Amino acid sequence: MILHLRVLLYLALLSLVGCATQPRTNAPARSERIAKVPVIASAKAALSPTVQGLADEAALLEPLAQSDLTRHFLAAVSALPPVAPRTAYINEMTREYFSPAARDTLPEARRRGLAPVQLDESRYYYTKYGSPLAYMRALDFAVDQIFKDVAGKRILDFGYGSIGHVRLLASLGAHVTAIDPDSYLAALYSERSDQGAVPLAPIASGFLRGRGSVTLAHGFWPKDPKIIEQVGGDFDLILSKNTLTRGYIKPERKVDDKRQLVDLGVSDEVFLAAIFNALAPGGKLVIYNIYPKPSGPKEKYRPMADGRSPFSREQYEKAGLKVVAFETEDHVSVRKMGRLLGWDKNQTGETVDNLDTNLFALVTVVVRPAI
Repeated sequence: MILHLRVLLYLALLSLVGCATQPRTNAPARSERIAKVPVIASAKAALSPTVQGLADEAALLEPLAQSDLTRHFLAAVSALPPVAPRTAYINEMTREYFSPAARDTLPEARRRGLAPVQLDESRYYYTKYGSPLAYMRALDFAVDQIFKDVAGKRILDFGYGSIGHVRLLASLGAHVTAIDPDSYLAALYSERSDQGAVPLAPIASGFLRGRGSVTLAHGFWPKDPKIIEQVGGDFDLILSKNTLTRGYIKPERKVDDKRQLVDLGVSDEVFLAAIFNALAPGGKLVIYNIYPKPSGPKEKYRPMADGRSPFSREQYEKAGLKVVAFETEDHVSVRKMGRLLGWDKNQTGETVDNLDTNLFALVTVVVRPAI
């Protein structure tokens, strides 16, 4: 069984809401109102174009933040480092990517079949899936009376898709392990500087000591024992955004392109047992899924348009997990976020989609009991 490459929401949104979610080579186009919003940025040095674009987004999103954690997450954007362009290699037939080092280990015949791909700073932070700041809503749902910040916390991201939010959390003092099977990410994030200790962002350095860290695991968790060993456990928080959805894992209708599906490679019981074992006592799993309007009975079925939990309330409870929220609607907030990120507009600023009828979000939160 294979965990296929994900076709996440942002790829669907390219056709549903124009081009606003594509990675940018320069600062992202914005409406006129952005000039009226103070930019979260460092006064000491100019930011690179992509980081400046993220800072502009953070400034727009800050009023939506519902916790100090999310406000700090947005404020930390100005500490993201500039990234020089990189080269990866792709097999056009299989769509498999290789880093330069991985390419050099291949037989000559296979190397000849690879084409170079230039990946700039925009691709580094936005990859194929849009703004990493869209994680802000998942973080707000992670906060409770005990879990108020991420300093010193161990966080696991299942299906991380982009390093931006991972580095931001690490810059707030978290130790973040991010899992994804996509060879594109393994090729893009292949340099030593992509992992390891991360300096604290200015927003955190005033009240914290030490550093956070980033660990990237590219493979099939929990199917592969080597990945299980690399990832470890005792996590205070497991995040999954736009990966653990019913549409991807348990589609209600036939899907011809299997690349649109997620095959976990193990049974539901084994997967949920792995979640339970990976969590520290009192740790929580937050599943936050953004999705477009579900397919009608006579329309072509789109797996990305079913954002419900792939597991039932009873399955979570049978695995020993306490259900705090199950498929809780977050439609209003995600639409506000989507408008501020320009998901309803194309690159010329024209409104091309009505998010009130075509953008939805559901969140499920479960906890491993402390006792």
